[in-house]
Amino acid sequence: MHRLHPLLAVAAPVLLAAFAVPALAAGPAEDLTRHPIGYVALAIFVLAYLLVMAEELTHLRKSKPVILAAGIIWGMIAVYAGRHGDPVQAEEALRGNLLEYAELMLFLLVAMTYINAMEERRVFDALRAWLIRKGFGYRKLFWITGWLAFFISPVADNLTTALLMCAVVLAVGKDNARFVALSCINIVVAANAGGAFSPFGDITTLMVWQKGMVPFHEFFALFIPSVVNFAVPAAAMHFAVPDLKPAPSSEVVQMKRGAKRIVALFLLTIVTAVSYHNFLHLPPVIGMMTGLSYLMFFGFYLKVTRGRERGRSRRMEAGTDEEDLGEPVAFEVFENVSRAEWDTLLFFYGVVLCVGGLGYLGYLEVVSRVMYTGWGPTFANTMVGILSAVAGNIPIMFAVVTMNPDMSHGQWLLVTLTAGVGGSLLSIGSAAGVALMGLARGRYTFFSHLRWTPVIAAGYAASILVHMWLNAPLFQRAAGG
Repeated sequence: MHRLHPLLAVAAPVLLAAFAVPALAAGPAEDLTRHPIGYVALAIFVLAYLLVMAEELTHLRKSKPVILAAGIIWGMIAVYAGRHGDPVQAEEALRGNLLEYAELMLFLLVAMTYINAMEERRVFDALRAWLIRKGFGYRKLFWITGWLAFFISPVADNLTTALLMCAVVLAVGKDNARFVALSCINIVVAANAGGAFSPFGDITTLMVWQKGMVPFHEFFALFIPSVVNFAVPAAAMHFAVPDLKPAPSSEVVQMKRGAKRIVALFLLTIVTAVSYHNFLHLPPVIGMMTGLSYLMFFGFYLKVTRGRERGRSRRMEAGTDEEDLGEPVAFEVFENVSRAEWDTLLFFYGVVLCVGGLGYLGYLEVVSRVMYTGWGPTFANTMVGILSAVAGNIPIMFAVVTMNPDMSHGQWLLVTLTAGVGGSLLSIGSAAGVALMGLARGRYTFFSHLRWTPVIAAGYAASILVHMWLNAPLFQRAAGG
């Protein structure tokens, strides 16, 4: 009996689509948002995203329902276009969505590969051990892990950053549940805030930059608002953190050979991507893929020089350069490529095609008219952040970018800020929060985070007001101007 449930979950949208297809033969519909194909497509997307939101309960990977939904939605569109419209137009729209996905996917794949390479070379383990050895008190560690999360996430992703800092917190505060809970909340807020002021900090900022809505350097106008978003709730939580000092640890982690040079190559890759976009007017992904070749050639260098370094490293004594200590382990770049978050990358594929399909049917135009014409851009962009705490910032931000409302640079930066930090309002609002609930299970929970949502919301509101005050001239500059 239990085996029927997964089959029904998969078959339900297919059966809905099958019953809807005969209705498509009735004739062309001017408004597809009021046509059976529109209703069924919207229902399929909502059902798929409910399954995504229930991932922690069902243990169904989030990529699976959205990929299936994307295939069904575009299959229905193709049937309609073939009978009532121009099938070439639907094909061109789909190819456009695939091109957008390919650029973002390859960009993220390179970034994930570098992060995996640094993790494999034990860069993050060495940082964690160093923090633990210092023997900081709980309150000082609360602020240190928060600030590190804030400044690491603009380069790495907020998920990796949050996991790294949470590992530090669990290592030194495993006996103090209150400290762990408060620090995890602080890390989630800091990681999300730090990613908001950098084109590389989050998928949402990457979308806005790659679409050319805001030039690279203007994202840093969000630095002070992002600091405010993090600092306001952190200051409120500071006095709730136990004023105690845990026992120090003597753990030492030695980085593998080439670790520091891989960090340098990652920074060079970022410079290459920015240069290709700003000076050569090419998509940033071309620069990122060029940067991947840096890592590939350096991996080959580590491989061919492994034997030479083995003898030298065995003779070295403790206390010398960490990068050259220990057995020179072989480095294989494609192992790091294979360890990329493929579930996330494929989830993003499903989201892009689902939202693109709903856009083809006319739903995004309706939403854009209601939000950005009816509500006004400031209120609409503020609501985007609140909605992202429930529905996730990726589909919402991709919808905004696809709608492409006529907004100033200041408004595009505002929606970048709100979509980036809005997920901090709930523990389920961002990948960082969901991951930390699993890592610190029983100590950092949905309700422990919810207890501090009012002060997080105060930071959210304060960051919006600071942005509108500090960056007022940008609200007069049209996007692309």
